[in-house]
Amino acid sequence: MNQLAWTPTDPPPIPIPPPLPVSPQFTGDRRGFFDLVARGAGLELVTLGFYRFWLVTDVRRHLWANTVVDGDAAEYTGRGRELLIGFLIAMAILMPIYLGYFLIGIEAERWQALASFPLIAAFYVFGQFAIYRARRYRLTRTIWRGVRFWMDGSGWAYAARATLWGVLAILTLGIAMPWRAAALERYKMRHSWYGDLQGDFEGRGWELFKRIWWLWLVTPIAVFIFPLLPFLYAHYKSVEWRWWLNGIRLGDVQVQSNLEPSALQGLYWKVIGWSMLLSTVFAALLGAAGYTAKEMGAVVVPDAMLQNIPLLIVTIVGYLALALGISVVTRLYLSRDLWVRVLASIKLTGLEATANVTARGDLASALGEGFADGLDVGGF
Repeated sequence: MNQLAWTPTDPPPIPIPPPLPVSPQFTGDRRGFFDLVARGAGLELVTLGFYRFWLVTDVRRHLWANTVVDGDAAEYTGRGRELLIGFLIAMAILMPIYLGYFLIGIEAERWQALASFPLIAAFYVFGQFAIYRARRYRLTRTIWRGVRFWMDGSGWAYAARATLWGVLAILTLGIAMPWRAAALERYKMRHSWYGDLQGDFEGRGWELFKRIWWLWLVTPIAVFIFPLLPFLYAHYKSVEWRWWLNGIRLGDVQVQSNLEPSALQGLYWKVIGWSMLLSTVFAALLGAAGYTAKEMGAVVVPDAMLQNIPLLIVTIVGYLALALGISVVTRLYLSRDLWVRVLASIKLTGLEATANVTARGDLASALGEGFADGLDVGGF
């Protein structure tokens, strides 16, 4: 009988399924955040606003520490003192500019109207520089799994791009804004790093424009119809958030968001509702104080109010309380709740690329954040 030679073969390898997308989680307590911002608002009142640097730091630390990705929370290492020092240095630079412009305006009053344009243009360019440097500061104070985020690139190069795109947006009546947003995000992300993992942005201006083109048609009408404008703005911000998140890349890590266009409507309307309620209470208290002063024989007119010390104190304290109350509401809904809602829409793929990242990057100065605060262009 013939013997048949048979060599056993190895079974085919079992394909390894790709890792499942990771959904970030937020573990923070809403009541705890409210207490944080309410206490911070009170300290802002006592310190004449200087506590805001520590309040901003506490808010970021709360949001970062309660954002858990794949079982690990982020860490924010910024300090309020850093922001204060950066702000004071920025003011030392900006105040002579303000003063010089004021003196030039006095010497050449007939040219003052024309002279304001170069000043506004210069501050716009400087503001864009501050936005970039403030982002660099926040990234270098953000750590996940022991590795720091960081940023290189030039703030002035970014400011030049933002200015040129801004001119184009003006010439096109705002139609170029989606392409401007895409170009600027691409520059920022390509200079953003997590250790040695480089960022990128794949969002396209045309993708955003397709979703919001109709806003150019209805916004002029909505300006004169109060209920429409907040709806449109909340819709735009939801679409922009989703577009921006879906374009983010960090090496092989990709962000995917399914944020609905109506997801932020309630948050903006809650801010509007609370602001109107607080303003109504302030107006009622001011009216009651004025009526009481009148009943007591005081003359309640603008000039006389300056001599009516109790009424003046009530007005100032009430106004400050109104402003701080609105700031608490805004931080609660448009910082904490918005963060949570956007985070819930995110899934991350390719997160395994972060497993062997090498730490790189140096800490950035808080001066950029100080400029952003002084020019009122601060970011989240």
